[in-house]
Amino acid sequence: MTARLLDGTSAAAAWRAAIAADARSVVDDLGYAPVLATVIAPGDPSSAAYARAISRTCARAGVGSRVVELPNGGADAELVACLRELNADDHVHGIIVQLPLPPAYTAAAVGATLAPEKDVDGVTPLSAGLLALGRPTYVPATPLGGMELLRHHGIGVRGMRATVVGRSAVIGRPLAMLLIAEGATVTVCHTATRDLGDACRNAEILFVAAGRRGLVDATMVTPGAVVVDFGTTVDGEGRLHGDVHFPSVSQVASWISPVPGGTLPMTTVALLRNTVESARLAASGRAISRT
Repeated sequence: MTARLLDGTSAAAAWRAAIAADARSVVDDLGYAPVLATVIAPGDPSSAAYARAISRTCARAGVGSRVVELPNGGADAELVACLRELNADDHVHGIIVQLPLPPAYTAAAVGATLAPEKDVDGVTPLSAGLLALGRPTYVPATPLGGMELLRHHGIGVRGMRATVVGRSAVIGRPLAMLLIAEGATVTVCHTATRDLGDACRNAEILFVAAGRRGLVDATMVTPGAVVVDFGTTVDGEGRLHGDVHFPSVSQVASWISPVPGGTLPMTTVALLRNTVESARLAASGRAISRT
């Protein structure tokens, strides 16, 4: 068996086209385009590169973008001031803070300051709480994009045994909540899981977001399973690798997402989707966190 590819590049292009149509309708209501602001750490080439990628994707979808670099030698006071300014700007509809931040800045300050109605990456306590309760909210972009990737390829999760490898606040945990909401039976694995291979083999659909290159190989995958890889490890030569050993797993899975070209293109488009939704709600005088 050779797995079919969960092609994130084509799926992202189709999703982006639909979002562009929504953005045009928002422009008609607001008189200007939705805007996504990306806050990045000073002197971080990776954050700067990702911010440029976001800006390019925004431009293709008719969404405005703004990149804000935090000051060198700053601390939480500067981060809080930056977020408060963006919160108060009616022309900004979505805000994402690129993590991890330098030690002088804390993620706690982001969660405490970022306006939930502009929290398009779902990192505030309110967003996380609403997701856990099954209420309308903004879902973190990476798991949202992963679920949309499955939908694009006609793969449903209702009634399926799903295993999530990884319990981070931005991928593993929200992904588990999304899967439960759609009717999957979910197992979440982490560093204390005693027999990871057994948990993975129990899955009909396997999601891997552990941040460890090549963690899952073919011996850990049941033949015919769907495998979604969220890994983004960069080697010394700048090449991107996933958490799944693609050469072996692609010989036993029914579907598999490649790295690159799988889940990553969907993440940026998911940010646009949430930003356009925020702008649409702003135009109607509502906010998703208050529904």
